Amino acid sequence: MSGGLGDQHPPRPEGEHAHAAGGRSRDGIRLGRIAGVPVYLAYSWFLIAGFTVIVYGPTLQLRQPQLGAGAYLVAFAYAVLLLISVLVHELAHALSARAFGWPSQKIVLNLWGGHTQFESYTASPGKSVVVALAGPAANLVLAGGAWVLVNSVSLHGVADILANIFMWANFLIGLFNVLPGLPLDGGRLVESAVWKVTGSQEKGTIAAGWAGRVVVAGVVFLGILLPLLQGQGLDISFTLVTVLIAAFLWQGASASIRNAGFRSRLPQVIAGRLAAPAVGVPNFASVEQAVQAGAGRGNVVVLCAPDGKPQGVVDPAAIARVPHEAWASTPVTAVGYALAPGAYVPETAAGQELVQYLSQLQGTEYAVVDASGLVVGLLSQRAVVAAISGRPPR
Repeated sequence: MSGGLGDQHPPRPEGEHAHAAGGRSRDGIRLGRIAGVPVYLAYSWFLIAGFTVIVYGPTLQLRQPQLGAGAYLVAFAYAVLLLISVLVHELAHALSARAFGWPSQKIVLNLWGGHTQFESYTASPGKSVVVALAGPAANLVLAGGAWVLVNSVSLHGVADILANIFMWANFLIGLFNVLPGLPLDGGRLVESAVWKVTGSQEKGTIAAGWAGRVVVAGVVFLGILLPLLQGQGLDISFTLVTVLIAAFLWQGASASIRNAGFRSRLPQVIAGRLAAPAVGVPNFASVEQAVQAGAGRGNVVVLCAPDGKPQGVVDPAAIARVPHEAWASTPVTAVGYALAPGAYVPETAAGQELVQYLSQLQGTEYAVVDASGLVVGLLSQRAVVAAISGRPPR
């Protein structure tokens, strides 16, 4: 099963991945490049391959006793054919996206099929649908080619088994992926329709995510509840596969809804708006000067180097432990703690750019400066997370 368009994250530096074919990386085993797109085989694929051999092997051996233990090899070949089918599916996504100028960063083949990850691009409802449906269309073309082969050539034994498996697998992959709900490719139809009407891709994604949850309900009803209502027994292997597919689809649909919510809130993530008011004082000032500058009025006091760059933050609790008569002689650095190197941002920094920048910094607090470089606020990681998630800071 394919994850359709897959995750669309900013690209990582190429140096983070193994370069040689057959090399290893966090994405899995690099198989090489196809049409310029790196292809990785995730380690999780071996789980589904093993599951296929264990479940399908005995069934095939029972139906084709002449195969003997070779039935398990045929079952493994079945898993490989599924892998090839998914690879063609993802390549169709990548190549159709390239036609619109969307660069593909990589293809990852994994437990649930695979996904194509794109670099930065500008999407539109129509282009999104074309790229999404290119994958299922490729599988239906493969199924049609296999049907022609099966009906025009006299195949026997293992060749006949694998040809029929390849035909039906691609037909079902293509058909299943056009169901109208994310994370399936057909979900892009719902997303694009709502996007076109409302002008908001996020609203389209949320609608397609809920449609995906409806698809899950349909899968569970048809695969499990309906047989029970009809008084039929449940096949353990089929039921397990149904539950796994339903869990995968529910997780993907929920992630789509959640991520769309994040994207819709990103424009409101502005450093100056989320920061607590703050003033800057030189790091050679005294506690008394820090209190006069702002600590006594409830403002956060940020310690700055001689060049004006933020270095630390004054701790009000530490000031309270210093006797009042010692304020003038106590250096402010004695009641402060350090900020991470470079932990300051412009007050106009916003959205995904701000989030990505903060993710590269150490620490959980960041000074906010105005256009002239003066400290105007202190931004906490909790405030940013709360703004993105829509939940109050803890």
